Amino acid sequence: MATPFLSIIIPAYNEESRLPASLAAINDYIQSQSFLAEALVIENGSQDRTYEIAQDFSSQHIGFRVLAEARRGKGLAVQRGMLEARGEYRFMCDTDLSMPVAEISRFFPPMLVDFDVAIASREAPGAVRYHEPAYRHLGGRLINMMIRLLILPGLNDTQCGFKCFRAPVAEELFRRQCLTGWSFDIEILYIARQFGYRIIEIPIPWYFNPQSKLNPFSDAFRMARDILFVRRNKRQGIYG
Repeated sequence: MATPFLSIIIPAYNEESRLPASLAAINDYIQSQSFLAEALVIENGSQDRTYEIAQDFSSQHIGFRVLAEARRGKGLAVQRGMLEARGEYRFMCDTDLSMPVAEISRFFPPMLVDFDVAIASREAPGAVRYHEPAYRHLGGRLINMMIRLLILPGLNDTQCGFKCFRAPVAEELFRRQCLTGWSFDIEILYIARQFGYRIIEIPIPWYFNPQSKLNPFSDAFRMARDILFVRRNKRQGIYG
C-alpha cells in the first residue's frame, strides 16, 4: 500500500452534531488534492453516536479510518492517531474546523518548507479572529502568558488545535508524551524544543465556536498544574 503524503488526525469526543459536516469538508479537501492522503478519526470514549457516525462515513469514503479509544483525553486520542498514522506529514485537526479546511495546505510542502513542527496561531502577525467574545480572548491570552513565562517563551499560541509534524518528528515526540488531557500540546512542544526541532507558527483565520468545550478559567488551573508536571518530568530525565 502506498504511503500517504498527509495524514489528518481528528480527535472526537461527543461530536455527533458537528462530525458529519466536518468529515464531509475534510473529504472534499482530500479529494481536491493531487497527493495521497488519509484521515483518522479517533473516537475518544464518547457517550453519543460519534463512533457510529464516524464508522458509517468511513465505510463510504476511501482513505478514512476510525479508531476507538475507550480512555478519555484529547492528548491520548491525538497520540494514538499520530502513532498509527502512515503519512509523511501528520496534521492534527479539531472537529469543529474553527480554521477553514483549505488552510491545511499552508502547513506542509510546497507551501511550507524547512520545519519540523508547524502550529496554527491566532496571535501571530497576520492572524484574524472572528466572533470571539472579549472574555474568552482575555482568558486565552492570560493562559498563554503563563505558558510563555513558565515553559515555552516566544510561542504566541500553543493551544490552537491545528498542528503539523513531519512523520519522524511525530513518532519521536508522541512516543515520549505523558500528558493525556487538554494540556498535551505544551508537553509536545516542550519536548520538541528539548530535541532542537524547528517550530514555526502559521497565522490563521480563526472562527469562534460557541459550542467550545473549553473554559479559560478552570483550564488555567489545569494548565498550571500540567506545566509543573512537565518541568518535573524534565528534571527527572523522563523525556530523554
